[in-house]
Amino acid sequence: MLCADYARDVTFTEPAATPLALLLLGQGSDAGSERGVDCPGELPPASDPTLVARAAAAKRELGDRVFVLGHHYQRDEVIQFADVTGDSFKLAREAAARPDAEYIVFCGVHFMAESADILTTANQQVVLPDLAAGCSMADMANYQQVVEAWDALSDAGVADVTVPVTYMNSSAAIKGFTGEHGGTVCTSSNAERALHWAFDHGEKVLFLPDEHLGRNTAVLQMGIPLDECVVFDPHKPGGGLTGQQLRDARMILWRGHCSVHGRFTAENVADVRARIPGVNILVHPECRHEVVLAADLVGSTEFIIKTLDAAEPGSSWAVGTELNLVRRLANAHPDKQIVFLEKTVCYCSTMNRIDLPHLVHSLESLARTVSGERAVNRIMVDETVAANARLALNRMLALPQAPAFAG
Repeated sequence: MLCADYARDVTFTEPAATPLALLLLGQGSDAGSERGVDCPGELPPASDPTLVARAAAAKRELGDRVFVLGHHYQRDEVIQFADVTGDSFKLAREAAARPDAEYIVFCGVHFMAESADILTTANQQVVLPDLAAGCSMADMANYQQVVEAWDALSDAGVADVTVPVTYMNSSAAIKGFTGEHGGTVCTSSNAERALHWAFDHGEKVLFLPDEHLGRNTAVLQMGIPLDECVVFDPHKPGGGLTGQQLRDARMILWRGHCSVHGRFTAENVADVRARIPGVNILVHPECRHEVVLAADLVGSTEFIIKTLDAAEPGSSWAVGTELNLVRRLANAHPDKQIVFLEKTVCYCSTMNRIDLPHLVHSLESLARTVSGERAVNRIMVDETVAANARLALNRMLALPQAPAFAG
């Protein structure tokens, strides 16, 4: 049988749902997850030459009723319509600072829109242009897995002295668990302050869901020995750790990572140093420990931007973070050589699901929505979950504001 004949005769059946199954992007319904969910309505075709004009017209018609947030990793065609750009937490705070905006359109991913919904008022609606824009890292820690991990800590007799700290890149449910159990949220720029706070309140930290940010912060900024850091694997019984290992550890790192930053290797660093004499290596702390050790500078997205803004003309930089941002920085600084750390380009695939057709669809839908009606693709966090997550977020807001992870 020819391949074409086979394709005509065979239909694909979606596998039965399991806790680990990934839904096809844009198909199926799992609104409590970072995984793909239905995107209702008809999208304009990506080839439509009027998309830019349509987005501008709809935004102009909405006026002050809408406030558009754009994450640094968004594509240029989308970021041009953002009222504010920034990292996930900065954007959530910007949303909270606009109580008069009826609609918050979040050009980012699901967990970011959830945080905005938690921090905004009840009469505001947060909209995610594509509900399938999730986060692979956030999906690496689901609520039931974390409950079972906490049970393992209880069995080892250490839950009472363990403080959970979750990265901003986590679901509302995980932030809620963290808040309910006395913990805090952190960002890549305040992770050290969050860990200092946590160790002031307990003897151990359960760090979710990015093991690399947790390890890099604990070892390089806190001075915690590597052998006092263990990795809890939710796919193994007891996390793959003995009770004694949990009792001996100070940092219990969740096995999770960013699919973009996790790609960079120490070999990438060595290769770019060989190709570009005098190059400065600047990476995000979500990178692997060996990459951070081999780099010249490490810092949050905001730190990366400020560093390159202040860099000397003629200097050379290889940057280990998402490609849309690196390319935008290179275009903004033609007097400097700014290259992507890895030869193989890698965008954040889920962040890139927010494109111009989805943004136009959201803005035009909102322009047709009567005040008080539920917006299309509205993100709503359960109020009990939101209340506990707000506790964790407020603990982070109360942390000292001194700069951190800046080198």
